[in-house]
Formats: sequence, structure tokens, C-alpha cells
Amino acid sequence: MPTGTPMKDIEELNEAFYNAIESGDLDRMSEIWIEDVPGRPAMCVHPGWPMLTGRSEVLRSWALIMANTPYIQFVLTDVQTAVIGDVAVITCAENILTAADTDEPGFAAGRVVASSTYVRTGTGWRLWLYHGSPVLQSDDDEEDQEQ
Repeated sequence: MPTGTPMKDIEELNEAFYNAIESGDLDRMSEIWIEDVPGRPAMCVHPGWPMLTGRSEVLRSWALIMANTPYIQFVLTDVQTAVIGDVAVITCAENILTAADTDEPGFAAGRVVASSTYVRTGTGWRLWLYHGSPVLQSDDDEEDQEQ
């Protein structure tokens, strides 16, 4: 239950969102997402996916991701939070580490920039829109990092 300022409540809910992904907790993910109402459906854009509209479609996508991702860890950087009335936006860089469920050892890493929009409802803050876009690294970026 929220107990702090709106800014603190949003940041804690956003942390719970990433914890739900990491732990594969679809029940918690369901608690975080907003209920659809006319003119305000839940919306989600996963990196490389088309726009998903509607709570059931959004939650189905998370169930699919969780079922097919045996390990994922997020390190968030460049986090910015803004709250204006009953709407809050968090932007960040998701530095992601994943591992496949195979016999081969190893991890894959990636970076996504994300925006999450939360709305205050009668039952508290809920996630309305998540949009993640992959950060593509060019060969020039790799050379700069090696120097």
C-alpha cells in the first residue's frame, strides 16, 4: 500500500514492475497494470514488437516472455521521474542480462530505453503504458569503448 509521496510511490511501483519480470511473477505483474476502461486501454510496446492494446493482450505478452526467459536481470540507469497530477512518467535505460535455458553456458546483454506511464486510479497508481526501444550499438560505438 502506498505510504510516501506520489514520486516515491511511483518509483516503488516501477521497481516492483521490474522485480515481477525478473522473478516471473505474472500475478504481481497483473496487479501493476491498469484495468481497461473505454478510451483508456492498457498499452505496451516491447522492443521490436508491434503495439499491444488491451489488458488481456498486454498480460498475455508478459506471460509469453516470462515462460520463455529462464533468467533476466535489469540494471536501470538514467532514471527520470515526473509526476503531474494523476499521471506519472518514468524514463530509464534498461541494461539487461539474460541467459537461455540451454546446455551452453553464457549470457547475453542488451540495452533498452524505456518509458512507463502510470495513472492514479481509485485503487492506487497503475501502469498504463510501457514502451521499450532497443539501443542499437554501431561499430563506431564498439571502437570507442575499446579505446
